Amino acid sequence: QVQLVESGGGLVQAGDSLRLSCAAAGRTFSNYVMGWFRQAPGKEREFVAAIKRDGSDTYYADSVKGRFTISRDNAKNTVFLLMNDLKVEDTAVYYCAGRQRLRVSISRNDYDYWGQGTQVTVSS
Repeated sequence: QVQLVESGGGLVQAGDSLRLSCAAAGRTFSNYVMGWFRQAPGKEREFVAAIKRDGSDTYYADSVKGRFTISRDNAKNTVFLLMNDLKVEDTAVYYCAGRQRLRVSISRNDYDYWGQGTQVTVSS
């Protein structure tokens, strides 16, 4: 089992940047595909970005492509989400998730472990 703790959320203005971090403890971090998801009030949790176990490839939702960057540091057991040019519609609770499989997935149902989430609020 792996424990995940997100940090870095906050209140920002449209056009600003934030970097979220997710620290993992427990099992070998490099064995996990890592993903970021978000959930806005009244909406389902949706895929944002994912990264392969070795960081060699990344995947993004169309809504964040070109603005968000996912990365990981396996030596520090941490995955990051750099969010640039934030928009009001990016407001949500952001969750990191881990999947102990080789294949990357964009489905929340395929992830085994979840953090508690960190709130990101973007004002206009």
